[in-house]
Amino acid sequence: MARTGQHQRCISAIHWVETSGALALGAILVTAAIGTSAAQTYTYTVLHEFKGYPTDGANPFQEHLIGDSAGNLYGTTASGGASASQGVLFKLGSTGETVLYNFTGPDGKYPYAGVIRDSAGNLYGTTYSGGASGYGVVFKLDTTGTESVLYSFTGGADGASPYAALLQDSAGNLYGTATGGGIGGCIPNGCGVVFKLDTTGTETVLYSFTGGTDGGYPGAGLIQDAAGNLYSTTFDGGASGAGVVFKLDTTGTETVLYSFTRGADGGGPKAGLIRDSAGNLYGTTEFGGASGFGVVFKLGMTGTETVLYSFTGGADGANFSAGLIADSAGNLYGTTASGGASSGCGGGCGVVFKLDTTGTETVLHSFTGGAGGAGPSGGLSQDSTGNLYGTAEYDGVFSGDDCKVSFLGCGVVFKLQP
Repeated sequence: MARTGQHQRCISAIHWVETSGALALGAILVTAAIGTSAAQTYTYTVLHEFKGYPTDGANPFQEHLIGDSAGNLYGTTASGGASASQGVLFKLGSTGETVLYNFTGPDGKYPYAGVIRDSAGNLYGTTYSGGASGYGVVFKLDTTGTESVLYSFTGGADGASPYAALLQDSAGNLYGTATGGGIGGCIPNGCGVVFKLDTTGTETVLYSFTGGTDGGYPGAGLIQDAAGNLYSTTFDGGASGAGVVFKLDTTGTETVLYSFTRGADGGGPKAGLIRDSAGNLYGTTEFGGASGFGVVFKLGMTGTETVLYSFTGGADGANFSAGLIADSAGNLYGTTASGGASSGCGGGCGVVFKLDTTGTETVLHSFTGGAGGAGPSGGLSQDSTGNLYGTAEYDGVFSGDDCKVSFLGCGVVFKLQP
């Protein structure tokens, strides 16, 4: 999710590279395929089944996995680990999984977001809670496995409870969102902020949401254009209380590009955006649409929203938690946390889908629960040969203590090969 020295998800023509790593399991891991179009039939393989507390992580939520030049995958799990199941940072290579770090609380806990990586191999991320005040941290994990807390949120004007991954610029500054805190009127802990953390660990709040028409509760990561403007979504707020797409310029001025109505246009965008060379933005919503199960949308430069696909909640999928990736032909790929062909999981176990440029959806895989995993709450990565990689939040092996209690399994890392 990071590029060397810079984390920007907007390069030319729906063609943006998230990491410079090569993947032992299949070439270069990026969030958009390089010149590769998806096939209709995919082979599904579970690469790792999480075992949970105390030996392994559990319940991966991260937006997507990243890779390095040695062929390893990196990610986080929101629970599991040796220290009271407060989450881990893991590496997955051709010989198996290694837990790189177990969170303990003061150093952060519950890392819902994934990590980014700099050119030296250091990993950066956020935790939802823990830290000096219990409201989450920004952390760095160096190549020796030493974790440093770069910033600990206080829950006040500086923000609280970051849920999304970070963005890094060429100078090493980190940018992100926090779901709470700030000076807004949301109860109990504010409406959230956009923040910058410089290389000295000094935090600057770039924007504090009020929870009104400007939006509230930003739970998604940021993207940045060539001029330095930042773009993302909020889950709440806006003219109808159903979330917004916003732009934040370099002076800290926010512009609401679109306010969802909770109707056919969608509502409750939880995930971040992608951007093409013409400046069009693409994203997903958790609910709304013709059937109420979420949409894939395009937002043009003039602020006109187009619903590219409206999910029915049936075999085609339902309820987004993650964003999209795209290939060079303009096809979009994503996951839904529920829906699909399976009758299990209380409304379907989720799907991986492709949406072509005509708006035709193809379900590439429908999760069935059990050993194959269920509830893919995170996004996808794709390599240069068209293989897709992702995580499912639960099911798989029931071996960990926390997974035995929940009876939902600890989740899996998966590969889909065309």
